[in-house]
Amino acid sequence: MPATHQVTNQVPPLLGYDATAPDPALHAALAAGGLDVDDLLHELGTAVGSPEIVEAARLADANSPTLRTHDATGHRVDEVDYHPAWHTLMTRAVEAGLHGWPWDERAGDRSHLRRAAGFYVWTQAEAGHLCPISMTYAAIPALRNAPDLAVVYEPGLRSRTYEFGLTVPAAKAGLLAGMSMTEKQGGSDVRSGTTSAVPVEDTYRLTGHKWFTSAPMNDIFLTLARAPGGLSCFLLPRVLPDGSRNEIRILRLKNKLGNRSNASSEIEYDGATGWLVGPEGRGVATIIDMVTMTRLDCVLGSAGNIRAALSTAAHHAAHRSAFGALLIDQPVMMAVLADLALESWAATLLGLRLAAAVDRQFDSAERGLLRLALPVSKFWVCKRATTVIAEALECLGGNGYVEDSIMPRLLREAPLNGIWEGSGNVTALDAVRAVRRNPESVDALLAELDRAAGADAWFDAGVVVLRDMLAAGGVTDTRARSFAALAGRLLCASELLRLAPPEVAALYCQTRLGDGGDRVLGDLPSGYPLRDIVASVVPVVPVA
Repeated sequence: MPATHQVTNQVPPLLGYDATAPDPALHAALAAGGLDVDDLLHELGTAVGSPEIVEAARLADANSPTLRTHDATGHRVDEVDYHPAWHTLMTRAVEAGLHGWPWDERAGDRSHLRRAAGFYVWTQAEAGHLCPISMTYAAIPALRNAPDLAVVYEPGLRSRTYEFGLTVPAAKAGLLAGMSMTEKQGGSDVRSGTTSAVPVEDTYRLTGHKWFTSAPMNDIFLTLARAPGGLSCFLLPRVLPDGSRNEIRILRLKNKLGNRSNASSEIEYDGATGWLVGPEGRGVATIIDMVTMTRLDCVLGSAGNIRAALSTAAHHAAHRSAFGALLIDQPVMMAVLADLALESWAATLLGLRLAAAVDRQFDSAERGLLRLALPVSKFWVCKRATTVIAEALECLGGNGYVEDSIMPRLLREAPLNGIWEGSGNVTALDAVRAVRRNPESVDALLAELDRAAGADAWFDAGVVVLRDMLAAGGVTDTRARSFAALAGRLLCASELLRLAPPEVAALYCQTRLGDGGDRVLGDLPSGYPLRDIVASVVPVVPVA
């Protein structure tokens, strides 16, 4: 081989590792909830680093779904074709129960925490296919507002069998659910929807245009439409009980920045048949349970993407040399990686803490905490994902900027969770509404923060600022983002102070709650064991 083609100092593929092994935040969060990394979670973590799943993730992202509106004879079919790699990923996720198992009475207590840990770990394989997984998970509590419909569809939604294709739901071994709320004129303002629902015997006929409907090949959808009694929630199957296709037309698939493996579409209801879920006029209140669960997955998904980016950056730095030393041993890179590790610690602990609260919703304090902590956590963690992943990409230099790397996929994916189920302004204002309407949520948030009181001066000072903000006549809309950002950082810090190594918690509090100003990642104070922080998150790859 010519000398010019001898390749040296390149990083070996990140393959054969267990995504749960170099993740002390995951282990700490599970231990706090009385759990550990069980066999299923270990299997998911091992699969994340397997050549089969790494290749499936690449193929699913590189081969976006395609729409077939008509068959060869001109009949409408409105079907979406996926690359086989998509089905590989979906099969694994469904078999792991990430889509509905926590709602099964056989799942036992702490089932939502178990599932959240799996969702977080499996996100590190590929995030796009988890959209239908998340929507199915979120649909079940909303569907229970119509017990007769829940009896029919819930067993299939909880099934651990993945069965793709449009057919009568009752004939399928497993079902997936979606949601279809936004319209052209409203976006997040779902109350401005104009889709109509006309009663016909025991069903309704829906007519309208939905602007953003992901995973249109799912079996059933929850949607909003205007019935005689006002904005209401409906269940629409793609295939009706008599085997005919429902009048749901897929107009086009969205050409998205990221999330390329997942089909997102515009659809029309042309007299589509639907069944009422919950009372007429209570559509938003009925579907809010679905929004709550998908927002949780936005936090968990962002945490998983952050962790995937950190693993890739740390692995690269551990094997790449420059200027006579490994990158990971050079102080400036060590500081960047340590800062990325802080963000991963914070996002992981907070996401899993919220999942534990879902398990304990029978407790009024935990319900109150979710009402306020969930929107501020989504606001903060999802926004941090884009910044963190962009910095992790830079750790790879030019290699991180080309599509042969996982980093472009992660960076394209990063903004999605911040937008889905309400962008930053929407979630910040939702938090303000919770403050105004649910004083018990404020009490629950402050009680949660008090669990870490006295452990760090920067943290205690931040809590004082938050209390003053709440006491001064409440939080105004103009300060919504300031409030959400501060509350999000404090929740992260509270978890770190209770569950993370002292040096991790102290460094986070000083740099995120101190007066560091507009700092960049890697701009850290001296005196902290950065080498130990970084060493604890480097993936362990078996030696060939």
